[in-house]
Amino acid sequence: MKTERVVSGKPSTEDIPLDTNLRPRRLDDFVGQTKIKDNMNIAIAAAKARGEALDHILLYGPPGLGKTTLAYIIAVEMGVNIRITSGPAIERTGDLAAILTNLRSQDILFIDEIHR
Repeated sequence: MKTERVVSGKPSTEDIPLDTNLRPRRLDDFVGQTKIKDNMNIAIAAAKARGEALDHILLYGPPGLGKTTLAYIIAVEMGVNIRITSGPAIERTGDLAAILTNLRSQDILFIDEIHR
């Protein structure tokens, strides 16, 4: 029998599906941030009407405000794929170039913890 520590800094594989199932999938399901949601609805509708990618967006603030969730929601609302990486994972310019090369048209690149 494998014993796992109950308290861990890393999510267990059992927690990951639960976590993604609890996140809102649409802007209408996202609680709070009414002003941001209104602006996002306008920006998404405009990008879809033009048939173009959404303009660049900077989501900032302390942990727990829903920046990652909003990135996922934007991808769902736009009907595109999302590629997620973190600032510390990009050590050289070649790392970022490799990520950008593998993006398809209109895909979303979300760089978490970009300040690190």
